[in-house]
Amino acid sequence: MKQETIHDLDLEVAASTFAALGSEQRLAVLRCLVRAGTDGLSIGELGQRTGVTGSTLTHHMKILAQAGLVTQEKQGRSIICAAVAFDEVRALSAFLLRECCADAETQDHDHG
Repeated sequence: MKQETIHDLDLEVAASTFAALGSEQRLAVLRCLVRAGTDGLSIGELGQRTGVTGSTLTHHMKILAQAGLVTQEKQGRSIICAAVAFDEVRALSAFLLRECCADAETQDHDHG
């Protein structure tokens, strides 16, 4: 069975996105935003829920936004910086599962 090669760009994008999640605080922020749904949260509410505030939260949001995982939008005097890019999160999950069990039938199960 011929093994398909993962497209280099897909691998590069996925690695960059996973790197953005390589912080407990950023992962907590993203999980909070996923829970909030498509309406997102104001920066203040996000800070209250996660315990990450001020310049630290701004820094983490910038990294998550650059990775395409969150969006930031000004609404009146508030910044709704917490609307999650659900399509990107789904694409990341699909990347991980795309070749799930592809090699299972070629493995020798008699060793163990």
